[in-house]
Amino acid sequence: MRRSATLTPLLLVAHGTRDPAGPRVIERIADATAARLRVPVHIAYVDVIGPTVEDALREIDGPLVALPAFLAAGYHVRTDLPEQIAASGRDDVAVCAPLGPAPEITEAMLRRLIAAGWQPGDRVVFAAAGSSDARALADVRTAARLLGRRCGQWLNPSYVTTAAPATADVCGPGDYLAPYLLAPGLFHRRLAELPVRGVAEPIGAHPSVIELIGRRYRLVVRDHVSAA
Repeated sequence: MRRSATLTPLLLVAHGTRDPAGPRVIERIADATAARLRVPVHIAYVDVIGPTVEDALREIDGPLVALPAFLAAGYHVRTDLPEQIAASGRDDVAVCAPLGPAPEITEAMLRRLIAAGWQPGDRVVFAAAGSSDARALADVRTAARLLGRRCGQWLNPSYVTTAAPATADVCGPGDYLAPYLLAPGLFHRRLAELPVRGVAEPIGAHPSVIELIGRRYRLVVRDHVSAA
């Protein structure tokens, strides 16, 4: 039986953080997405806090779309999320590509930079969370190149933790930091403590992010859910 896109729920799956500001941003993204798509939007986390993916799936009936709210296809996207879906016993979950890298994410980062005071000619330092996953690091390099094209300068990524170079080692007093971070938390607080000219806010519930989620959702519904 075919299920209409207007009735297919969306499960927004994020990493999770103990910083209460992080879940509030994810909730704002979910609310804005629900208003745009006119579908039920639920939230789950793969780590740190709940509800877990399994918890959320127990509360949702029928086919649904899961969207990894991650900026790179690292371990959580390629391993954690599929394993948690499989552990739920559900076989009616269609999974979108993660949020990044994508032009819409680049647009949001640029707007956050401008809001922080950046102007063309000011040096930008691209700052990501860090990962030991080679595919995730490749996605981050792609994201840095995309933002660099919009800023008019070549950007190599730096990292808050795990990978090299460390953002703290490559930034200076005249720089603006462009955090490749979806929501506030420990990593953004660390960036905010660095002696730089300005630190942009996390990407958050920017309209271009909501637009990207809608595009990811509609593509999966068209190709998988509606054809079931």
